[in-house]
Amino acid sequence: MAGMHKFNVGINVEKCRARRGKYRRGNAVVFVGMMLPVMCGFIALAVDYGFLLYIRADLQRSADHAVLAAVRDLEPSFDGSQDLDQVRATLREFAQLNAGATISILDNDIQIGRFNPLTVYTELEILDDGVFDTVVLTLRRDDLANSSVSLFFAKLFGNQTTGVSVTSTAVLQKAKLLTEGTDILPVGIPISVWLTQAENSTWSIYGDGRIKNQCGSEIPGNWGTINVGSDNNSTSALVDQINVGLKQEDLDSLAENGRITTNEYIDSQEEITLSGDPGFSAGIKSAVIAAHGQSKLVPLFDHLEGFGGNLSYDIVGWGVVQVVTSTWKGSKKSSITIRKSYLYDGDLRPHSDLSETDNIIKNAFTSPVLVE
Repeated sequence: MAGMHKFNVGINVEKCRARRGKYRRGNAVVFVGMMLPVMCGFIALAVDYGFLLYIRADLQRSADHAVLAAVRDLEPSFDGSQDLDQVRATLREFAQLNAGATISILDNDIQIGRFNPLTVYTELEILDDGVFDTVVLTLRRDDLANSSVSLFFAKLFGNQTTGVSVTSTAVLQKAKLLTEGTDILPVGIPISVWLTQAENSTWSIYGDGRIKNQCGSEIPGNWGTINVGSDNNSTSALVDQINVGLKQEDLDSLAENGRITTNEYIDSQEEITLSGDPGFSAGIKSAVIAAHGQSKLVPLFDHLEGFGGNLSYDIVGWGVVQVVTSTWKGSKKSSITIRKSYLYDGDLRPHSDLSETDNIIKNAFTSPVLVE
């Protein structure tokens, strides 16, 4: 009897285990059934989110290329004017080249102005005065333009489309460093004259050292040719600089004489003392005439010492002028007329600190850069 009793108990145990296995298999099916929609939802979100990231990256790349190309068109003409219509046309051209010919850009999604150096590294502020140097573009695919992005699996949850927009900003950097090949006119202009003359104004500098404004009135001060290189620059050396720009041998001479700290460039923020002569000679006539209509960098000085052909100029900055015309009728009547102008020159080295306003080449821009 005892053996039979033990046998019956074993049968009951096996039956209980079988029932529990059935219950567990049933629980797993229920659990999978409950989690399947959630898992499908996550997969749908992952697929759609990845697609949206792709769309955003493509728009961002297109906007970046467009503003970098268009901001170069902000180079002012010699009269200081800027062709904003050309900037907008370039924006649309490059956006369509990169994002597709059907991409549409709203007028309100283009902003052209001047960046505020005080806020360039915090909250960028675009000003609408002065010389414009900044282009902002927003590309979008939403209800306003180009239609919203159609989703895939998110439609199952009622989300048919969503909007995507990106913004890109490019600025023209201010020039700081003069390197080999930089176009210069090696004549010194008093900084006081530069600061008091309006943008686009002209003045004439005479062979005997006088300066007259565009009305013909004589301006107090003096000027002369400056040796941006060897202290014994000959007339032929001045002609070479006007024709081909700053040469490496000029930088080498300045460095050897201790006037600059490196022979790689002239740093506009460093004051340097250069020798020179009063007025100019007819020997530079051919080079000046060839430079008519061209932009050149001129040294700006605030102090002059010496007599005769042994002058010393304290150079405190560099400015951009256009060589307008010249006359050659003897030292007292020979003159070079220049205009306070602007220059875009990719060969100039940019100032890395966009917030800097003092230690820059006045009226000169160089390579563009993205800021946001």
